[in-house]
Amino acid sequence: MKTDRLLLPDGRDIALRHQRGREPTLLFLPGYASDMMGSKALHLADLATRHGISLLRFDYSGTGESSGRFEDGTLASWLDEAEAVAGRTDGPLVLVGSSMGGWLMLHLAERLAGRVVGLVGIAAAPDFTDWGYGDEDKRTLEAEGELRRDNPYGGDAELTTLSFWRSGEALKLLDRTIDFAGPVRLLHGDRDAEVPLDIAFRLKDALASEDVQLIIVKGGNHRLSGPGELALLERTVIDLLKS
Repeated sequence: MKTDRLLLPDGRDIALRHQRGREPTLLFLPGYASDMMGSKALHLADLATRHGISLLRFDYSGTGESSGRFEDGTLASWLDEAEAVAGRTDGPLVLVGSSMGGWLMLHLAERLAGRVVGLVGIAAAPDFTDWGYGDEDKRTLEAEGELRRDNPYGGDAELTTLSFWRSGEALKLLDRTIDFAGPVRLLHGDRDAEVPLDIAFRLKDALASEDVQLIIVKGGNHRLSGPGELALLERTVIDLLKS
């Protein structure tokens, strides 16, 4: 499928793919340092093809096929990009957010009040700049302007910049009511070593919606990308669309 481009006023060049079909449109928000070619994004693309559903997926600036440097990205700038991508269609949206994308999903639901008709969080990680960094990590960020930690999945060290961390701290959600009243489905593994299960319960309670289901996956890790877990994601999305 051809990659489209979205040029923002400040020159950021965002790569996106829009599969057109029936609405509401699924908008997929990747996790930190992930992109629209990950296993969950591709599974949703296949689902959209098979069921004739509209799907938008994209790469944050500094990741995948989008322009820019990863270290220049912040939670606020990536949220702005997500909002701009949502503007490629003016119909109703179901947001699907993975990890950090689940944090952006919540803010976007508030920004686009009236357009967003459902949320699906996959190991959603709101406020992870708060609970995901210890005191020593925060001292390193303040002193050096960045932090590099071992990547739990191997490869290059995981980079966090001070600007990203400060942006996250300014966008925390869990200590207030999240103003979204539509249906919400949260998938979370009970062996998630990166986002404690307690965060999923806090998110459930913070949402204003009275239609929130937290689905705990026995043995599931943070990625939730095994065959059975992707099948669960598909069932969850289809059931939400039907509702």
